[in-house]
Amino acid sequence: MTRLLGYVDLSEPHFVAAVLAIVFNPLFWNVVARWEHKTRKLSKAFGSPRLACYTLGGAILLLNVLRSHCFTQAMLSQPRMQSLDNPAAYHVGLALLGVGGVFVLSSFLALGFTGTFLGDYFGILKEARVTMFPFSVLDNPMYWGSTAIYLGWAIVHASPTGLLLTAVVALIYMVAIVYEELQQELLPGTSASL
Repeated sequence: MTRLLGYVDLSEPHFVAAVLAIVFNPLFWNVVARWEHKTRKLSKAFGSPRLACYTLGGAILLLNVLRSHCFTQAMLSQPRMQSLDNPAAYHVGLALLGVGGVFVLSSFLALGFTGTFLGDYFGILKEARVTMFPFSVLDNPMYWGSTAIYLGWAIVHASPTGLLLTAVVALIYMVAIVYEELQQELLPGTSASL
């Protein structure tokens, strides 16, 4: 870890922006979803829970594009690691990108748009808990697939900065998972109560 940190300037503006985007995104969607569940203000403002959920989903997608851009800019603004700059590592990175993409895409297809983007907090519930692939092989496959994508992207770019940012992504997702599971136990009418 010390060797990795030797490559990374933690005060570099692109790195700071990437960390802020990584931390902000799950905080934003968790706060907004719980606020909506408690107040229904978004559903009222947009005239329907479905339209409000689609709007929040669009905002989350845009924030994820911004996070990925910040992540990439942080990697490109800092040195590459020569020990990762080889064909074998590059192919491992591509494989991680592929596996992560499968988990993210198959999660989205299994859940649908409203299932992916917190529809249960808008009162849009699935009839039953989703248990098919990828949920049959991994808890929280959207989070872990996304983490694998960032790890693959970091390795493809031979970027120690990307590796460190991927660790931040994983840590933030672990915190989000614990928080979301706790909140779903406490909130009636969400997917955890099915």
